[in-house]
Formats: sequence, C-alpha cells, structure tokens
Amino acid sequence: GLKATHRLADILRDIKAASSGWVHQALGRPIFSWQDGYGAFTVSPSLRMTVRRYIENQEEHHRRKTFKEEYRTLLERSGVTFDEQYLW
Repeated sequence: GLKATHRLADILRDIKAASSGWVHQALGRPIFSWQDGYGAFTVSPSLRMTVRRYIENQEEHHRRKTFKEEYRTLLERSGVTFDEQYLW
C-alpha cells in the first residue's frame, strides 16, 4: 500500500517513466508513449484477491466489454461524477 506521505502523481510519473524506458529497451519499440492522465481507485484489503483474479483474467474479460464501457461502469458504481468529453 501507499503511505500517507506518498503522492500518487509522483508515483504514477515514476512508473510511466520506468515502464516507457523498459518498453523502448526490452521490446525495441521506439514509438511508445503513455496517454495523458490516469485514473486511480482504492481497493479494500479484503477484496485484494478478487481484484487480482480480475487482472489475471482481464484479457478474456475485455473480449466481452470494451475498456470504455468498463471504465464508465466503474465510475458510475463508485459515484464519481464525470463529463464524457474529458475521459478520452
């Protein structure tokens, strides 16, 4: 988990930088970049295994539901107000 002193924006910046470097170097993909922005949600420790299983089966799951459909549903279920024009 994250400590209260960790800033999510800094952590995501570092993850994006490190993973971009890895993609360029290890996979030989010179043209790669992350999208601007990110979404972050907390997960209850009691649901950790449920989330892990979901991630492990994500490829199969996305054959039935697009990322956009899934993300909208997640926002709605979480009570997050959003404007569609700013999501994509």
